[in-house]
Amino acid sequence: MRAVLAGGGTGGHVIPALAIAHELRALYPCEVLFIGTSRGIENRLVPAAGFKLELVEVGALKKVSLAKRIATMTALPVAIFRSWKILNHFRPDVVIGVGGYASGPAMLAAAFSGVPTLAFEPNVVPGLANRIMAPIVSSAAVHFEETCRYFQRCRLTGVPVRRAFFNLPPKPAGSPPTLLVFGGSQGAHAINEVVMNSLAALLEEVPGIQLIHQTGERDYNDAQAAYLRSRAPAEVLPFIEEMPEMFARADLLVCRSGASTVAEVTAAGKPAIFIPFPHAADDHQSRNAQALERAGAAVLIAEKDLTSERLVGTVRELLCDPARLARMSAASRKLSHPDAARQIALMAGRLAGVGGAGY
Repeated sequence: MRAVLAGGGTGGHVIPALAIAHELRALYPCEVLFIGTSRGIENRLVPAAGFKLELVEVGALKKVSLAKRIATMTALPVAIFRSWKILNHFRPDVVIGVGGYASGPAMLAAAFSGVPTLAFEPNVVPGLANRIMAPIVSSAAVHFEETCRYFQRCRLTGVPVRRAFFNLPPKPAGSPPTLLVFGGSQGAHAINEVVMNSLAALLEEVPGIQLIHQTGERDYNDAQAAYLRSRAPAEVLPFIEEMPEMFARADLLVCRSGASTVAEVTAAGKPAIFIPFPHAADDHQSRNAQALERAGAAVLIAEKDLTSERLVGTVRELLCDPARLARMSAASRKLSHPDAARQIALMAGRLAGVGGAGY
């Protein structure tokens, strides 16, 4: 079996794609090829994971200038032709689109070539590439049941995350209330600023609180200085390598609501305060957060409404109510999908004709 995983750009696209690729290798004698762009994180992560990567050049269409959109549309036929040449040489049995710039051209080239296609969509509302491909893909794997309305053939699989998030050790009895704040690998400046301005109030309103704060490189020095001035019990880090370990220590999370983060939160069964990135394509982070808030697993605070008073009040309300935290944790865990990578790989195998009929 030969499979292509197309797309990338951010860790939210590439990390689940790598999990799918590893599962394909585990389930089948499978040769895997990635198609991405030269500016995405796939250039670092994919070769490091031992997979071959081919590149196409394609730009953005959303939230860019008119000149950029025209340039992208002009280059798109070239990207589709380049993708077709890659597919014609590799001869895959299935192409899996994971979203991002390279996904659209590769999936279109696969459809033109009669190669079965599987769209992986982790957000409530599909990204542009998957929305364009929705009417013609062979099938789709999604994280939210409501996303299936965009596709003719669809299965709820969830988003692949590291197994460690599903197997967190219990927090020791009597340990202090702990708040974990993070905003992705680069941090989140708006969240960092409000948390730094809230330290004195947090210490007063939630006695004994401890904080773990991933700031990103840009805000690390300022945050470190703020914590030292406040004398708050805290671990301040520019980047957290072992995030499952930090999840295990936390009673409550404050974070963005990208698809991978949401999947990790539900896998760990952790209550969360989501502050969606307001400039995400199609406002998908707000949609993701709303889905968990409706399920009783999270609280959503829009960035425009994020103040010290609002943050401190919400943190106090949750950390001082263990019963509510327990209910949120249970609701969050119900939304998790421990076998997401395996289910997506099995779907791909069936489309390729090596995994049995139906799904």
